[in-house]
Amino acid sequence: MRLSHKIGKILSGEALESARRHTRAIVRNRRFPARIGGDTIVKSIDANGFKQIRRKYAVDDPGDAPPKYLDLEHWIRINLQRVRELGLDYAPRSRILDLGCGAGYFLYINKLLGHEILGLDVDDFPMFRELTELLRVPRTIARIEAFQPLPKFDRKFDFITAYLICFNNHKSDKLWGPAEWDYFLSDVATHLAPNGRIRLELNREYDATYYTPELKELFEERGADLQSFRVIFNPGTLVPSEAASVGR
Repeated sequence: MRLSHKIGKILSGEALESARRHTRAIVRNRRFPARIGGDTIVKSIDANGFKQIRRKYAVDDPGDAPPKYLDLEHWIRINLQRVRELGLDYAPRSRILDLGCGAGYFLYINKLLGHEILGLDVDDFPMFRELTELLRVPRTIARIEAFQPLPKFDRKFDFITAYLICFNNHKSDKLWGPAEWDYFLSDVATHLAPNGRIRLELNREYDATYYTPELKELFEERGADLQSFRVIFNPGTLVPSEAASVGR
């Protein structure tokens, strides 16, 4: 690193904040260093158990089908990046709810980092059931549907995430519009802890877009930070909606 850059970091306070984050991570988690790498994560998984699952479900060209998640190194790398983007590799112990948790890799990494985790998903795919059992990722079995509340949980969550979202009737003639998303956001907000965050990542639709102009407007009205396919609500930014009536 050049001297000028080091001086810039010191003057900006970046170095001090970096040191604080590293210290918090060390204090919080003595078993795994906060900046764990993909190789460490892969090695922590029961190799024989994973091999048996892969033998049962692997296909030569899975495309977008569930067996694509058997490319362990690839998906661990992607989910580790997701963890880092949220700052969870240095965050204090947090409660995390992942909607549509799939194979459970995102939650598994967070479990290694000392966070309290819970997934929510349907139980339609035996491969996902076996993978989450192998990784000991707890799940609530439920289907997310338009204008229906999520199940009741015994806790509030610091992070609520959903990646590669399909519960919005992705690539179908029943794709969610602003009204469905408005209800969903209001419902999810009831499960957030104070200063909680929401991060949603949408799939591309048939027209190569992630959302219509009307849906984009709704997300922005509700306070989202839109980054292409990412819909992010930072602490305190989710604006209440008068249109959505969520019973509790």
